[in-house]
Amino acid sequence: MRRRTTAVALATVVTVLGLAAPAGAATAAPGPKGDGAKALCKRADRIDARIDRALKRLNGPVTQRGSVKRLQQRVDNAKAAGHTEIETYLNDRLTFRTSLVPTLQQRRTDLAKVQDWCAAHHDGAAS
Repeated sequence: MRRRTTAVALATVVTVLGLAAPAGAATAAPGPKGDGAKALCKRADRIDARIDRALKRLNGPVTQRGSVKRLQQRVDNAKAAGHTEIETYLNDRLTFRTSLVPTLQQRRTDLAKVQDWCAAHHDGAAS
């Protein structure tokens, strides 16, 4: 019991006096060395396909799960049924989902510019 108390007291003193290694002394992970152009060029086609797939789903018909039109129909159904809490929740989701369309379209435009850059710079090999 006495040894345990002494060990705890010694550990406390070392910590309080700062004799232990400082928290920042641990080896930190190095930051990025470049802009990641080579990796982005490598993934650009898959990113483009993923954006196209998401836009196709969002712009799909009422029968398409995840489409804006389907969610709008659900909002309309909740409103007709008098479920105001459900309508509010779904309407907030609809607002967000609707805002995704221009964001994804902008990303598609930006990605097309990246793909052009990659083609002109040998897929970012110099990066």
